[in-house]
Amino acid sequence: MSRKIRMGMVGGGRGAFIGGVHRIAAAIDQQIELVCGAFSSNPEKSRLSGEDFFLPADRVYGSYEEMITKEKELPEGERMDFVSIVTPNHVHFGPAKMALENGFHVVCDKPVTFNVEEAQILKKLVEETGLIFALTHNYTGYPMVKQARVMVENGDIGKVRKVVVEYPQGWLATKVEDTDQKQASWRVDPAKSGMGGAMGDIGTHAENLAEYITGLKITEVCAELTSFVEGRRLDDDANILLRLEGGAKGVLHCSQIAVGEENGLNIRIWGETGGLEWHQQEPNTLQVKSLEGPTVHYRTGVGSLSDAATAAQRVPAGHPEGYLEAFANIYKNFATCVRARLEGTEPDELSKDFPSIEDGLRGMIFVEKVVENSRGNEKWTKL
Repeated sequence: MSRKIRMGMVGGGRGAFIGGVHRIAAAIDQQIELVCGAFSSNPEKSRLSGEDFFLPADRVYGSYEEMITKEKELPEGERMDFVSIVTPNHVHFGPAKMALENGFHVVCDKPVTFNVEEAQILKKLVEETGLIFALTHNYTGYPMVKQARVMVENGDIGKVRKVVVEYPQGWLATKVEDTDQKQASWRVDPAKSGMGGAMGDIGTHAENLAEYITGLKITEVCAELTSFVEGRRLDDDANILLRLEGGAKGVLHCSQIAVGEENGLNIRIWGETGGLEWHQQEPNTLQVKSLEGPTVHYRTGVGSLSDAATAAQRVPAGHPEGYLEAFANIYKNFATCVRARLEGTEPDELSKDFPSIEDGLRGMIFVEKVVENSRGNEKWTKL
């Protein structure tokens, strides 16, 4: 099939942050092209955004309903192949459901939906249609994260005993939402964000990273959520004890009131014979520790790494493998699987490595149970 995979976008118009990230990431490997979009719930803003992206006027739509309906009417060689959803949380479910029902594959920003019930409906739809669904937990796209996962899987640190994962930010240390800051206003609004504030926004990234690297599912939580900023309706800080499969224990904390912090997603994992440590703000390095030997620093682009880490590398050693490249790895793998589906072939195993609807549902269950536990009197709540 000698053409690019065609993407339609919902959201991500003028003034949006994450839409630009998705468009850049999708374009990095030159496997995907943006062909249409409903870039805003405001039809005029959507039209102007389409002009910014040099799209034909008849492929810029005033709503996602119109886009999916009109695109389905186009010939197969012309219509979009998948929908990328880059809206606030409360506008994930509608376009994802309609896209799946009309035969389009889906890429969706996280968390996957507004609540667990919606995620369960999408999971059932994905299973029934057989369509491909990717969730952009982008931190799983880093080469050293993939290296860590392979090392745990291979038993290089022995049976996992303890996981400590954290995601501190400081940008909501004051009531920024009162200044009409767009990114803040919807994230602290339970009608748009859902039941979790910092928990849904960044806590789900920490949860997903812990499960992705260890291969262990979180089974129980003991949580305390806090809204430190007076008048804020959703949590801006979370401290959670974890129990994982196989008897491993963990600690997860995330915060958006940690003054001076940027995007401090970090994870440490200890097994019976060794440990691993990775910091998102220093993404090229994975620290590997052992009982008796020295700590070894694995570096992107240096030495012999796993096939998964090597496949995710994009630049020579010494150049940071960054946020956009990690995002692009999800789009690249997703596009490879869509292309294989269109060609009637089977993609290789490495290309199937991207977060799925199952990860999305687990994330929503995690948020729901953490909130439930924090509000209740039970010490532990099962997932």
